[in-house]
Amino acid sequence: MNTTVAKPKLDKLVIYQIFTRLFGNQNTTNHRNGTLAQNGVGKFTDIDERALTDLRAFGATHIWYTGILEHATATDYSAFGIRPDDPSVVKGLAGSPYAVKDYYDVDPDMAVDVPNRMAEFEELLKRTQAHGLKVIIDFVPNHVARQYHSDTKPGGVRDLGEADDTQQAFSTQNNFYYLPGRQFVTPACEPDRQQIREYPAKVTGSGSLTESPSIDDWYETVKLNYGLDVFNGWVGHFDPPPATWHQMLDILLFWAAKGVDGFRCDMAHLIPVQFWQWAIGQVKSRYPHLIFIAEIYDPGLYRRFIFEGGFDYLYDKVGLYDSLRRLMEGHGSCHDITRVWQQESGDFSEHMLRFLETHDEQRIASRFFAGNPWIAVPAMVVTATLHTGPLLLYFGQELGVRAEGSEGFSGDDGRTTIFDYWGIPEWQDYLRSGFDNTALSPDGQRLKAFYGRLNALVNGSDAIQNGAFYDLQWANNQTPGYNGNRLYAYLRHTPQQRLLIVCNFDREQWANTTIHIPGHAWQTMQLDETAPYRFVDVFGADFDAEVVPSSGVPVTLPPLGVLILDIR
Repeated sequence: MNTTVAKPKLDKLVIYQIFTRLFGNQNTTNHRNGTLAQNGVGKFTDIDERALTDLRAFGATHIWYTGILEHATATDYSAFGIRPDDPSVVKGLAGSPYAVKDYYDVDPDMAVDVPNRMAEFEELLKRTQAHGLKVIIDFVPNHVARQYHSDTKPGGVRDLGEADDTQQAFSTQNNFYYLPGRQFVTPACEPDRQQIREYPAKVTGSGSLTESPSIDDWYETVKLNYGLDVFNGWVGHFDPPPATWHQMLDILLFWAAKGVDGFRCDMAHLIPVQFWQWAIGQVKSRYPHLIFIAEIYDPGLYRRFIFEGGFDYLYDKVGLYDSLRRLMEGHGSCHDITRVWQQESGDFSEHMLRFLETHDEQRIASRFFAGNPWIAVPAMVVTATLHTGPLLLYFGQELGVRAEGSEGFSGDDGRTTIFDYWGIPEWQDYLRSGFDNTALSPDGQRLKAFYGRLNALVNGSDAIQNGAFYDLQWANNQTPGYNGNRLYAYLRHTPQQRLLIVCNFDREQWANTTIHIPGHAWQTMQLDETAPYRFVDVFGADFDAEVVPSSGVPVTLPPLGVLILDIR
């Protein structure tokens, strides 16, 4: 089998992640552990013409609507034919969007008219695309809600677990793994108060082989069986394709037929790459422009999941995010960024999706991370411009959302809750203004303007969209005033545009130095290194200088300052 396939050139995307349940909620009650009636919830219809116009003007190219699929919840929708969930296997009152209870339905919380919920989502899909924005939704393949049951599956579709032989711990014809002779015990309540009766117990979503998972485990979910024998060394049995493969392919095709433009695939590295190669190939044979994004945290699997599995993009969490976070927290070194591009350069750097916030990560402005959204400026510039891979922003990041306090199941941890009904104060102020920038504080206006300018650069620069990369650390480590631990300089270039980018990660010290661009770099950019060039700022600083290459580029940068210079 040929495991390395040619990949087409990819576009530079600006993906804006919306946690859909929270986006449109204007209720400010924020009662800890509050119900939907107390704290409110956002609706599909809240993402209206004004919101989408604002997002397009902000520079987004794709919207990732998080939490679309129906998931386990403590809110009772039995009046609408939806089976209620045992609260002991629901995290929070709203529930985790990654405990899917029906792959063929959408979350009823977000519908104005619950029986019409799918039509309301379809209208949101069409509305978003009409604004020139593409739609990404979650595909959660590794695990499902403990009480998974599809109320809306198409005719002829077999439900997950429906045909399982529960006396077999492992079978390629089973959708789940079983612990025969053992009964599930939830850690969320006393055993004698537990209502759920799961016998035999299923293996938990994390893969832990116990009938009594801990409170810190993914106890609200069960793991799906893709032909890996978890009881005997995780040996794979893939020929013929296991039953779960066919059922999950049907689910992907169901949503592709709805018109979504892509899938963000949750914990994709926990699913065998053989499944992805099989399924993505079939989906793309019918929908060639649909994109697949993998949440993956094992760098050793990157190449396989791109070139064998067929993914377009992978999370760059353990590489660039972790390196930049250390710098933002005041430790780490810019030389770590050099190591990241060295590890990812060559054939897959353009496939790495970069970010500083997602629903899983702590908010930049929280006291658990940087404590100040402006500390992110140099890190965001690197995140957005290092390579041609996509940029991801989490809603409210551009407003400096702090995520303070404990919302309920989600504790005081600097993250915006994904489990609870809640309102985000900084976001709600902007929402109620009708997305009017002038309603923000002066500092808020400046912060949002920074992100808007950065998106405009990403969307409008040929060098950022399509250009090659050249690291300048090695050429400047001996330069007076150049602190390679806190300064990072690099080039992005095409024949049409050449950019010099310099970022100062120091929170206190100004940088006064000269950036040397070596002869090899001028040759790489196909420029005459003996001719003078103008260096003109394209990103907001007042910099315009004519420089002879051999003398270097004099720069003065304030703490947390950046320069993006067009070489003309």
